[in-house]
Amino acid sequence: MISFTVTAVVFGVVFLAELPDKTALAGLVLGTRYRASYVFAGVATAFALHVALAVAAGSVLTLLPQQIVQALTGVLFLGGAAVLLLKKDDGDEEIRNPEDQSFWKVAGAGFMLILVAEFGDLTQIMTANLAARYDDPLSVGLGAVLALWAVAGLGIVGGKALMKRVPLKLITKVAALLMLALGLWSLWEAVAG
Repeated sequence: MISFTVTAVVFGVVFLAELPDKTALAGLVLGTRYRASYVFAGVATAFALHVALAVAAGSVLTLLPQQIVQALTGVLFLGGAAVLLLKKDDGDEEIRNPEDQSFWKVAGAGFMLILVAEFGDLTQIMTANLAARYDDPLSVGLGAVLALWAVAGLGIVGGKALMKRVPLKLITKVAALLMLALGLWSLWEAVAG
């Protein structure tokens, strides 16, 4: 059974953390050069694979004693908040252009870009933490994949408009504060439990 609450919390945290990420901007660039549906198909497939790996890793963590899991997830969330707050903008990623507009070339370019760029990324680590924290892999996986797909869709279709209206620094700070709160809450539960 899927928990709407867990799915919504995971969606919000992952969405805010991924929104300022360079992969959203990479999706925007690919979306301006190629058919958006082809780009999205590749990007969405790569994100689904990353979420499945993260949820599996988080589910393994649930086999540990609960206090250790809470302390570990707390520390990782605090680390993630620090990464977001201390992250510096270091320019655009280089994106290779597929030779033509065929579905397989464009979707393959989007898939490979996300597969490589997101491996071990903050949102993948966060998803593993959330899977361990809530011990509800289906709800966590659904929330994370929907958030990543939403960010990819926004990046591909309308990223420029969103970034003009909402400062990237504000989005990053909100995501960092949410992760900080989750980290402190997890550590408090580890100590109190």
